Amino acid sequence: MVWKINIMEEKTQTTQKNNLAMPIAVVIAGALIAGAVLYGGGKTPTAGQPQQQVAQKQTGDLEKMTPVSSKDHIRGDINAPVKVVEYSDTECPFCKRFQTSMNEVMDTYGKEGKVAWVYRHFPIDQLHSKARKEAVAMECANELGGNDKFWEYADRLYEVTPANNGLDLAELPKIAEYVGLDKAKFSTCLASTRYDKHIQDEVENAQATGGNGTPWSIVVGKDGKKYPLSGAQPISAIKQLIDLASK
Repeated sequence: MVWKINIMEEKTQTTQKNNLAMPIAVVIAGALIAGAVLYGGGKTPTAGQPQQQVAQKQTGDLEKMTPVSSKDHIRGDINAPVKVVEYSDTECPFCKRFQTSMNEVMDTYGKEGKVAWVYRHFPIDQLHSKARKEAVAMECANELGGNDKFWEYADRLYEVTPANNGLDLAELPKIAEYVGLDKAKFSTCLASTRYDKHIQDEVENAQATGGNGTPWSIVVGKDGKKYPLSGAQPISAIKQLIDLASK
Protein backbone atom coordinates (compact mmCIF):
# COMPACT_ATOMS: atom_id res chain seq x y z
CA MET A 1 0.00 0.00 0.00
CA VAL A 2 1.38 3.41 -0.96
CA TRP A 3 0.81 6.26 1.49
CA LYS A 4 1.04 9.79 0.07
CA ILE A 5 1.82 12.46 2.64
CA ASN A 6 0.66 15.81 1.45
CA ILE A 7 -1.45 17.72 3.93
CA MET A 8 -0.39 19.89 6.90
CA GLU A 9 -2.52 20.63 9.96
CA GLU A 10 -3.20 24.23 8.99
CA LYS A 11 -4.50 23.11 5.59
CA THR A 12 -6.63 20.43 7.25
CA GLN A 13 -8.20 23.00 9.56
CA THR A 14 -8.83 25.39 6.65
CA THR A 15 -10.43 22.62 4.60
CA GLN A 16 -12.68 21.67 7.48
CA LYS A 17 -13.81 25.29 7.91
CA ASN A 18 -14.51 25.60 4.21
CA ASN A 19 -16.59 22.42 4.34
CA LEU A 20 -19.01 24.12 6.70
CA ALA A 21 -20.12 26.39 3.88
CA MET A 22 -20.12 23.80 1.11
CA PRO A 23 -23.24 22.19 -0.29
CA ILE A 24 -23.64 18.62 0.85
CA ALA A 25 -22.71 17.21 -2.55
CA VAL A 26 -19.38 19.01 -2.37
CA VAL A 27 -18.87 17.87 1.21
CA ILE A 28 -19.29 14.26 0.15
CA ALA A 29 -16.95 14.66 -2.81
CA GLY A 30 -14.39 16.40 -0.66
CA ALA A 31 -14.58 14.02 2.27
CA LEU A 32 -11.58 12.06 1.12
CA ILE A 33 -9.09 12.90 3.82
CA ALA A 34 -7.91 9.86 5.71
CA GLY A 35 -6.90 10.00 9.32
CA ALA A 36 -4.11 7.47 9.59
CA VAL A 37 -0.98 9.44 10.41
CA LEU A 38 2.59 9.03 11.58
CA TYR A 39 4.27 11.28 14.14
CA GLY A 40 7.68 11.16 15.72
CA GLY A 41 7.85 10.24 19.37
CA GLY A 42 4.27 9.05 19.64
CA LYS A 43 2.95 12.55 20.42
CA THR A 44 -0.61 13.61 19.88
CA PRO A 45 -1.31 16.48 17.49
CA THR A 46 -1.38 20.01 18.87
CA ALA A 47 -2.51 23.27 17.34
CA GLY A 48 -0.07 24.54 14.76
CA GLN A 49 1.95 21.33 14.74
CA PRO A 50 2.58 19.90 11.26
CA GLN A 51 0.57 16.76 10.69
CA GLN A 52 1.08 14.08 8.09
CA GLN A 53 -2.19 12.87 6.70
CA VAL A 54 -2.96 10.32 4.07
CA ALA A 55 -4.78 11.57 0.99
CA GLN A 56 -7.10 8.86 -0.18
CA LYS A 57 -9.36 8.53 -3.17
CA GLN A 58 -12.20 6.11 -3.66
CA THR A 59 -10.82 2.91 -5.17
CA GLY A 60 -13.09 0.21 -3.76
CA ASP A 61 -16.72 -0.76 -3.99
CA LEU A 62 -19.00 0.39 -1.18
CA GLU A 63 -21.38 -2.43 -2.03
CA LYS A 64 -18.76 -4.90 -0.81
CA MET A 65 -19.37 -3.74 2.76
CA THR A 66 -20.31 -6.66 5.00
CA PRO A 67 -24.00 -6.13 5.90
CA VAL A 68 -24.70 -4.86 9.40
CA SER A 69 -25.99 -7.59 11.68
CA SER A 70 -26.51 -8.39 15.34
CA LYS A 71 -22.94 -9.73 15.37
CA ASP A 72 -21.64 -6.18 14.98
CA HIS A 73 -20.73 -3.80 17.79
CA ILE A 74 -23.60 -1.33 17.63
CA ARG A 75 -24.27 1.81 19.63
CA GLY A 76 -27.88 2.80 19.23
CA ASP A 77 -30.84 0.97 17.70
CA ILE A 78 -29.86 -1.61 15.09
CA ASN A 79 -33.15 -0.80 13.35
CA ALA A 80 -32.31 2.90 13.04
CA PRO A 81 -32.91 4.15 9.47
CA VAL A 82 -29.32 5.39 9.09
CA LYS A 83 -26.18 3.52 10.08
CA VAL A 84 -22.64 4.89 10.32
CA VAL A 85 -20.27 1.96 9.84
CA GLU A 86 -16.81 2.99 11.05
CA TYR A 87 -13.57 1.10 10.37
CA SER A 88 -11.12 2.38 12.96
CA ASP A 89 -7.57 2.17 14.31
CA THR A 90 -7.32 2.82 18.06
CA GLU A 91 -3.85 4.38 17.76
CA CYS A 92 -4.88 6.80 15.01
CA PRO A 93 -5.17 10.35 16.44
CA PHE A 94 -7.87 11.20 13.92
CA CYS A 95 -9.87 8.15 15.03
CA LYS A 96 -9.55 9.46 18.58
CA ARG A 97 -11.05 12.75 17.38
CA PHE A 98 -13.77 10.95 15.41
CA GLN A 99 -14.71 8.91 18.49
CA THR A 100 -15.51 12.13 20.32
CA SER A 101 -17.44 13.53 17.37
CA MET A 102 -19.52 10.39 16.92
CA ASN A 103 -20.37 10.30 20.61
CA GLU A 104 -21.72 13.83 20.21
CA VAL A 105 -23.67 12.80 17.12
CA MET A 106 -25.18 9.88 19.02
CA ASP A 107 -26.19 12.15 21.89
CA THR A 108 -28.74 13.64 19.51
CA TYR A 109 -29.40 11.41 16.51
CA GLY A 110 -28.83 8.21 18.47
CA LYS A 111 -31.15 9.10 21.32
CA GLU A 112 -33.80 10.01 18.78
CA GLY A 113 -33.45 6.56 17.19
CA LYS A 114 -32.32 8.04 13.87
CA VAL A 115 -28.77 6.67 13.73
CA ALA A 116 -26.91 3.52 14.74
CA TRP A 117 -23.11 3.58 15.02
CA VAL A 118 -21.33 0.39 14.00
CA TYR A 119 -17.70 -0.09 15.03
CA ARG A 120 -15.33 -2.31 13.03
CA HIS A 121 -11.58 -2.80 13.28
CA PHE A 122 -9.06 -1.41 10.80
CA PRO A 123 -5.61 -1.39 12.49
CA ILE A 124 -2.97 0.10 10.18
CA ASP A 125 -0.03 -2.11 11.06
CA GLN A 126 2.45 -0.09 9.01
CA LEU A 127 1.84 2.91 11.26
CA HIS A 128 0.47 1.57 14.53
CA SER A 129 1.84 -1.81 15.54
CA LYS A 130 -0.10 -1.80 18.84
CA ALA A 131 -3.53 -1.20 17.34
CA ARG A 132 -4.19 -4.83 16.45
CA LYS A 133 -3.63 -6.00 20.03
CA GLU A 134 -5.90 -3.20 21.20
CA ALA A 135 -8.54 -4.45 18.78
CA VAL A 136 -8.25 -7.86 20.46
CA ALA A 137 -8.67 -6.14 23.83
CA MET A 138 -11.94 -4.59 22.68
CA GLU A 139 -13.20 -7.97 21.52
CA CYS A 140 -12.27 -9.45 24.89
CA ALA A 141 -14.24 -6.71 26.61
CA ASN A 142 -17.22 -7.70 24.49
CA GLU A 143 -16.71 -11.38 25.28
CA LEU A 144 -16.69 -10.78 29.02
CA GLY A 145 -19.24 -8.01 29.30
CA GLY A 146 -21.28 -7.81 26.12
CA ASN A 147 -21.96 -4.86 23.85
CA ASP A 148 -22.21 -2.27 26.61
CA LYS A 149 -18.78 -3.16 27.98
CA PHE A 150 -17.34 -3.15 24.46
CA TRP A 151 -18.34 0.50 24.06
CA GLU A 152 -17.36 1.42 27.59
CA TYR A 153 -13.93 -0.12 26.99
CA ALA A 154 -13.62 1.60 23.60
CA ASP A 155 -14.46 5.02 25.04
CA ARG A 156 -11.92 4.61 27.84
CA LEU A 157 -9.24 3.31 25.49
CA TYR A 158 -9.62 6.28 23.14
CA GLU A 159 -9.68 8.59 26.14
CA VAL A 160 -6.39 7.42 27.67
CA THR A 161 -4.26 6.58 24.63
CA PRO A 162 -1.88 9.35 23.50
CA ALA A 163 -2.30 7.83 19.99
CA ASN A 164 0.48 6.95 17.53
CA ASN A 165 1.57 3.88 19.51
CA GLY A 166 1.85 5.95 22.66
CA LEU A 167 -0.17 3.59 24.87
CA ASP A 168 1.69 1.05 26.98
CA LEU A 169 -0.04 -2.28 26.26
CA ALA A 170 0.27 -3.09 29.96
CA GLU A 171 -2.59 -0.63 30.39
CA LEU A 172 -5.07 -2.84 28.53
CA PRO A 173 -5.91 -5.12 31.51
CA LYS A 174 -6.05 -2.02 33.73
CA ILE A 175 -8.65 -0.50 31.45
CA ALA A 176 -10.62 -3.75 31.66
CA GLU A 177 -10.54 -3.56 35.44
CA TYR A 178 -11.51 0.14 35.28
CA VAL A 179 -14.70 -0.67 33.35
CA GLY A 180 -15.59 -3.50 35.73
CA LEU A 181 -14.30 -6.60 33.93
CA ASP A 182 -12.49 -9.56 35.49
CA LYS A 183 -8.83 -8.67 35.00
CA ALA A 184 -7.54 -12.26 35.07
CA LYS A 185 -10.10 -13.54 32.56
CA PHE A 186 -9.46 -10.53 30.37
CA SER A 187 -5.70 -11.18 30.35
CA THR A 188 -6.28 -14.81 29.37
CA CYS A 189 -8.48 -13.70 26.49
CA LEU A 190 -5.98 -11.05 25.43
CA ALA A 191 -3.23 -13.65 25.17
CA SER A 192 -5.33 -15.86 22.91
CA THR A 193 -5.58 -15.76 19.13
CA ARG A 194 -9.31 -16.44 18.78
CA TYR A 195 -10.14 -12.98 17.47
CA ASP A 196 -7.28 -12.70 14.99
CA LYS A 197 -9.30 -13.89 12.00
CA HIS A 198 -12.29 -11.72 12.88
CA ILE A 199 -10.12 -8.61 13.01
CA GLN A 200 -8.32 -9.48 9.78
CA ASP A 201 -11.65 -10.07 8.03
CA GLU A 202 -12.75 -6.56 8.99
CA VAL A 203 -9.45 -5.08 7.79
CA GLU A 204 -9.88 -6.77 4.43
CA ASN A 205 -13.50 -5.65 4.20
CA ALA A 206 -12.47 -2.05 4.87
CA GLN A 207 -9.90 -2.26 2.08
CA ALA A 208 -12.38 -3.87 -0.33
CA THR A 209 -14.80 -0.99 0.17
CA GLY A 210 -12.14 1.62 -0.56
CA GLY A 211 -10.60 2.26 2.84
CA ASN A 212 -6.98 3.38 2.50
CA GLY A 213 -6.68 5.14 5.84
CA THR A 214 -8.52 5.71 9.09
CA PRO A 215 -11.08 6.57 10.19
CA TRP A 216 -12.92 5.14 7.18
CA SER A 217 -16.70 5.15 7.45
CA ILE A 218 -19.67 4.28 5.28
CA VAL A 219 -23.02 5.91 5.94
CA VAL A 220 -25.90 3.62 4.99
CA GLY A 221 -29.16 5.42 4.24
CA LYS A 222 -32.66 4.21 5.00
CA ASP A 223 -32.98 3.22 1.33
CA GLY A 224 -29.77 1.22 1.50
CA LYS A 225 -27.71 3.73 -0.46
CA LYS A 226 -24.14 4.03 0.77
CA TYR A 227 -22.08 7.20 1.15
CA PRO A 228 -18.31 7.35 1.87
CA LEU A 229 -17.14 9.34 4.87
CA SER A 230 -13.37 9.49 5.06
CA GLY A 231 -11.33 11.06 7.83
CA ALA A 232 -12.27 12.90 11.01
CA GLN A 233 -14.71 15.27 9.35
CA PRO A 234 -16.33 18.13 11.31
CA ILE A 235 -19.52 17.28 13.16
CA SER A 236 -21.43 19.58 10.82
CA ALA A 237 -20.31 17.56 7.80
CA ILE A 238 -21.17 14.27 9.50
CA LYS A 239 -24.64 15.53 10.34
CA GLN A 240 -25.19 16.85 6.81
CA LEU A 241 -24.38 13.44 5.40
CA ILE A 242 -26.67 11.73 7.91
CA ASP A 243 -29.45 14.12 6.98
CA LEU A 244 -28.93 13.31 3.30
CA ALA A 245 -29.00 9.58 4.04
CA SER A 246 -32.23 10.03 5.98
CA LYS A 247 -34.17 11.28 2.96
